[in-house]
Amino acid sequence: MVTLAEVAQHAGVSASTVSYVLSGKRSISTSTRQRVEESIRELGYHPNAGARALASSRSNIIALMIPLRTDMYVPVMMEIAIAVATTARTHGYDVLLLTGEEGPDAVRRVTGSGLADAMILMDVELDDERLPLLRGTDQPSVLIGLPADTSGLTCVDLDFRATGALCVEHLAKLGHRDIAVIGEAPAVYERHTGFAERTLDGLRSRAQELGVRLLHRPCDGGYDAMAVTLARILDERPSTTGFVVQNEQAVEPLLALLRQQGRAIPEDVSVVAICPEQVAVQASVRLTSVAIPAQEMGRHALERLVAKLEGRGEDEVILIEPELTVRASTGPAPSAS
Repeated sequence: MVTLAEVAQHAGVSASTVSYVLSGKRSISTSTRQRVEESIRELGYHPNAGARALASSRSNIIALMIPLRTDMYVPVMMEIAIAVATTARTHGYDVLLLTGEEGPDAVRRVTGSGLADAMILMDVELDDERLPLLRGTDQPSVLIGLPADTSGLTCVDLDFRATGALCVEHLAKLGHRDIAVIGEAPAVYERHTGFAERTLDGLRSRAQELGVRLLHRPCDGGYDAMAVTLARILDERPSTTGFVVQNEQAVEPLLALLRQQGRAIPEDVSVVAICPEQVAVQASVRLTSVAIPAQEMGRHALERLVAKLEGRGEDEVILIEPELTVRASTGPAPSAS
């Protein structure tokens, strides 16, 4: 078994320096801390959790509150969680998973018991009832998501408002004047979930600026729900030639239904998706898309949390700039061909 002394010798530092890096009790220069962390990884050093906790008055555990809702796309949530967990291990922390449905009760339990040193919250609503509890405690926290009021908080998220605007811009440049947005499940909007609301705001604002007509319809996902939603859209706006989909479970049903109706993609209609890269490239038509940077979000959140635990972090909002990748699902609107 690798000892702390062996890590110190490998890194070229004293044993006390290694101890300070692990405990966070003293400020260590970035270069020294990185050298020690690299030695820990290379040697496979695993400090005794109990001894470490006693020495530092810390649990060396980070609580991650993850949503496990039927109206959310769980693979994205799990990809974020995996990125948080793997990054946490490189810093010597373990991750405790909590379900988002516990809400404020889980926050109270963690902050009041010393169960974890810090928290990461996902599935953030615009007026999230967990936030007053976070603001009222000294325990470090980071949100993956953006509430309406970010004061006194550290938040990491894709810039969903810019994402919505980017999707409209792409279709408008191709000549599409009537665009339908197939959104998340109705419950997501009823909760005023931040990412969905901000995307919709970006879509609407940019559509108005560009003189594009926009129709938004939530959808539970799945074939039957998508069939009803599509029928309603085409009944209300028969001239629709562009679709923006922010609902991974609706992507393939939409493509199948359009084919059944004899609407060719992209000759008759164009489709842009806001979804994981894997969903876009594995769809029956390779989709023009804005990718959800799940791993980057999870990694950024954990790094900011560790910085706070080490006394190096300030409250900030980190918005990841969206990138649109053009594939086979978008082309000139029929009238613009």
